[in-house]
Amino acid sequence: MDFEVGAILAGKVTGITKFGAFVTMAPGKSGLVHISEIANTYVNDVREHLTEGQDVMVKIISVDQSGRMNLSIKSAVPAAVNEPRQQPAARPSGAGSEPSFEDKLKRFMQDSDNKISGLKQYSDKKGARRRGRQ
Repeated sequence: MDFEVGAILAGKVTGITKFGAFVTMAPGKSGLVHISEIANTYVNDVREHLTEGQDVMVKIISVDQSGRMNLSIKSAVPAAVNEPRQQPAARPSGAGSEPSFEDKLKRFMQDSDNKISGLKQYSDKKGARRRGRQ
């Protein structure tokens, strides 16, 4: 078996900790899958994604000077499985539909300009009062 960086191998989960999971690829060859390398989504609890004895595909992402291997499950999965969710088709803004990003941005900018101009007017009046003018 080829145990160098970049190799994708089959393994078995042998232990689960709060920071990751230990995977054995061959007798005497095991490594750690850090919690951040388990899935493309946020992983709060490793046990929600993996169980002991589960067969997994892992990619060797690094080997330190002591020979310990750092592994990744999410990097070993083909790109087709990891592809992002499909975005819904853009809908024209109108009654009954959600406004587009551009419409939301335009509305935000208008509201922001209104708030800033109101604050400027308030601070100008307040400053004039402090200087003795009204």
